[in-house]
Amino acid sequence: MEMIAQLCFLGLLVVAGFLFYKRANLIRRTIFLGKSDTIYDQKGERWKRVFLLALGQKKMFKNPLVAFLHLIIYAGFIIINIEVLEIVIDGLTGQHRIFAPFLSNYYRYFINGFEILAFSVTLVCVIFLIRRNILYIKRLRSNDLAGWPKTDANLILIAEIILMSLFFLMNGADQALQNLQHPHYIQTGSFVISGSITNKLTHFSISSLVILERTCWWLHIIGILAFLNYLPYSKHLHIILAFPSAYYSSLDPVGKINNMPSVQNEVLYAMDPSKAPTDAAPPSTFGAKDIFDLNWKTLMEAYSCTECGRCSTACPATSTGKLLSPRKIMMSTRDRLEEVGENISINNRFVDDQKTLLHNYISVEELRACTTCNACVEACPVSLSPLSIIMELRRSLIMEESNAPSEWNNTFSNIENNFAPWKFSPEDRENWAKEI
Repeated sequence: MEMIAQLCFLGLLVVAGFLFYKRANLIRRTIFLGKSDTIYDQKGERWKRVFLLALGQKKMFKNPLVAFLHLIIYAGFIIINIEVLEIVIDGLTGQHRIFAPFLSNYYRYFINGFEILAFSVTLVCVIFLIRRNILYIKRLRSNDLAGWPKTDANLILIAEIILMSLFFLMNGADQALQNLQHPHYIQTGSFVISGSITNKLTHFSISSLVILERTCWWLHIIGILAFLNYLPYSKHLHIILAFPSAYYSSLDPVGKINNMPSVQNEVLYAMDPSKAPTDAAPPSTFGAKDIFDLNWKTLMEAYSCTECGRCSTACPATSTGKLLSPRKIMMSTRDRLEEVGENISINNRFVDDQKTLLHNYISVEELRACTTCNACVEACPVSLSPLSIIMELRRSLIMEESNAPSEWNNTFSNIENNFAPWKFSPEDRENWAKEI
């Protein structure tokens, strides 16, 4: 019987691992549909960002209470996985609490630490559920987060509460079996949280306790593996991708907009024709019209979005009722990535679907509403940049489609002819001073 259980566990682990790998590989392949971008500079500063933004959640502490609560869930997710490692080894070997003999008396302290952390996670999840669904938090009640984003967040919080409850019930039944001197259940001492559950199980028979403990054990690990495979489809993918996104985030000064090399080179060649290469191919595109025109880092950021809505709350265009929402920009890009990835999976190559990110997913009105103030980047907990997507799509609109308001075109013309946005020649620019 024990061998059958081990084989079932192994099969479950293999299936869950395969499904996760398949999804993760699809996401990776889709991300690298973007243009190449080599980023190897300032490694020390980049690792610093990983520890401060992704691991330390520096930006979250602008609201200390929420940041502290979020940190508890985050720490719980990381640390409790040590306990999951023991469950996996137990499942594969047919043992029970395999770490206990090695850690001796310290084992009880480890489990009690996990229990305190698990109880804290449960409490915080309840607080977050109340905060999201009962209390009026403007950001969380915005139309931008209505529908699936809200449901997704609630599902994860409820799942966390269920998993932690199963953990306590499993340990409570385990301790009850220890008290009854069951040979399979190693003596570990009392558990600080689940011990209160043990007191309520004294009237259970040994067989009932074994069934209860094993059921909770199986449901706990199945729930964890289910969460693992739900993760790549949800907002909580940022748990994984926040780290590379923080590492590859821009180190340029805040608000700096990068030049387009193709345009910059043309200006330089016009000023010094001797530097112009004779065999240079003309640029294929200006800006970006679809995901293939964006670099892979930008596409990774679309998958890394936490969907917290802080960017849209900080956006002046969103707050004044404009169509633009930075969170929606990231989600539209992710939706397009998903569609293209599915297209490639079905056809083994990308078959033109007559759709583009620009127009079909992100409208001209959204792009024109952006003030390029960088507030969305500043507000993002991991410094993702919806602005980089907006700028590239804008460049395509203007340089590829000549699609710009007349006011913008007048400004462009003035800059081209007068080297300034105003309709004054350079020679007349100092005339105001002569009148003083």
